[in-house]
Amino acid sequence: MTVVPLGPDRLRDIIDIDAWAFPSARPLDEHVEWPQPLPWDRTYGIEDPTHPGRLAAFHASYAFADTPVPGGRLPVAGLTWVCVHPEFRRRGLLRTMMTAHLNHCRALGEPVSMLFAAEPGIYGRFGYGLAARQVTLTIPRGAALKPVPEDGLTVRIEHFDFDTHGALVARLHATVERPGWVTRPNEVHQRSYLSEVPPRKGDFETLRILVVEREGHEVGYGLFRRKFAWGTSGPAGTTRVVEVVGEDPAVLHAAWSRLLDFDLTTEVISPNLAVDDPVLSMLVDVRAAAPRTQDNLWVRVVDLPAALSGRRYQTDVDVVLDVRDDVLPDNAGRWRLQASGDAVSVQRTEDPADLSLDVRDLGAAYVGGTSLAELAAAGLVIEHTLGAVVRTSLAFGWHLAPVAGWVF
Repeated sequence: MTVVPLGPDRLRDIIDIDAWAFPSARPLDEHVEWPQPLPWDRTYGIEDPTHPGRLAAFHASYAFADTPVPGGRLPVAGLTWVCVHPEFRRRGLLRTMMTAHLNHCRALGEPVSMLFAAEPGIYGRFGYGLAARQVTLTIPRGAALKPVPEDGLTVRIEHFDFDTHGALVARLHATVERPGWVTRPNEVHQRSYLSEVPPRKGDFETLRILVVEREGHEVGYGLFRRKFAWGTSGPAGTTRVVEVVGEDPAVLHAAWSRLLDFDLTTEVISPNLAVDDPVLSMLVDVRAAAPRTQDNLWVRVVDLPAALSGRRYQTDVDVVLDVRDDVLPDNAGRWRLQASGDAVSVQRTEDPADLSLDVRDLGAAYVGGTSLAELAAAGLVIEHTLGAVVRTSLAFGWHLAPVAGWVF
């Protein structure tokens, strides 16, 4: 079976395969009518050779052209919509698609690929490592925040309208420098993500926006939906926070203060937060918010020298890495990484290795969310030179924990 490009004329076939892989109670005709963010120049399928034209699997990727990595920005491929019809499982279709995807990344000059894993056990064998974790909070309504001065800030709360608010959301979202913080790449994708389709809306109200202003300038926003409910003792509504972005702590404090205090609600649910999100420190009683941690981004280093030279390092480092990569053998072998400030060099070397690791674990450490010391303690990074784990782990760290604030 071979990988073939798919165009918009195959949308119904694509949605059908997606529904086979991710079962839905909604009729196929309804799915087809929803706004779709598929990038048609980056969508590929595998056809059943015994039934020409019948799709057996497909995948796509988003061009995240300006993605924050530690100390810089790089073009990143966001792998998505990886689907195989259940009839064709265990026939190597996923491996065929993954090989094609990584080859496409190289051809497009994207040294890193990222994804959200529906099943975490799958992607490690293709070189993806768990690189970022996220926190979900269920915060009681009216939860106290530590004081932060909000002088000069005003807040307005409105129905979200893309033509009115879309540019504001896109502008502020793109200013965040947190590693892994991918932005929706174009208006089609932005409209799809902010739409009212059932998977996004569920049984909640239509999307609302809270806008924070300072001296007439829009400096932050919070997207949210509420759901009304009545319990045995009175109102039991829920506010679901979609995302919060602000230029500084005062803006974030102003946004969260309002989001935590809507009438007729008892809880505020906020997923996809970084493990060091400011609201975790603002809350007086973070334990009452019942924080739950789970995996967020998985990262695959596709072009090792381009990826390692495209980021910056927390401390100076001079280390020889012996990397295993069974899928992309061009990455395999010994590489000397030297970094001092903005000067970074990544070159092949015959010098003895200081550390040995799989490309999966290099991807896990790439955006600073998983330490090499943590991986070494698990036996996944092998130290050959005393002290190399600590020195290199410190260098690969970063002052902001990585996260993607939305699932792509």
